[in-house]
Amino acid sequence: MAATAIVLYVVFVALGFGWRSWVQYRHTGSAGFRGVSGRPGSPEWLAGVGFVVAMIAGIAAPLLQLSGILAPIPLLHTLGVQAAGTFLALAGIAATLYSQRDMGESWRIGVDADETTALVRHGVFARVRNPIFTAMLTFAAGITLMTPNPLALLVFGVLLVSIELQVRVVEEPYLVRTHGEAYGNYRSAVGRFVPGVGRVG
Repeated sequence: MAATAIVLYVVFVALGFGWRSWVQYRHTGSAGFRGVSGRPGSPEWLAGVGFVVAMIAGIAAPLLQLSGILAPIPLLHTLGVQAAGTFLALAGIAATLYSQRDMGESWRIGVDADETTALVRHGVFARVRNPIFTAMLTFAAGITLMTPNPLALLVFGVLLVSIELQVRVVEEPYLVRTHGEAYGNYRSAVGRFVPGVGRVG
């Protein structure tokens, strides 16, 4: 199962980052990468660095398990858990690509405070404010269940905290500054990561 997790991870990175960046470049002339925000040590910086570390370490966990360096936690190392993980990983890949498509030319990795993009509220964004992050966490949860070793669990925790920081201290303040009342109305009506949960009035 670790080998399957590695294949799915490569597919996710190739499609969600590589292919999406190529599509973005074709349509806008920019690959969409904006980098890490904030000064070193700030919450903004920690969010970006944590995300990068989690993405790199995310593939290390199944690689180390496949090589026999790390062992899965016995309680989680069952056929049912692995099957659920595979389903979640596949669903996460599909949901990431679907959400990226709905975001269109506003898709970015990171935030440029001097840049203004359209506020996307259609498609899946009409139900969830951060569907790409939701999809990425779904994928990461799947990979974690497929190879449930201690590093995989730690990496999932780092990714979860990093995404929470990125949304709360980087993206939402940027959107408030950029879109004002329009974003205020949007976030009071639509959940942060799941429908109806995390609305800010």
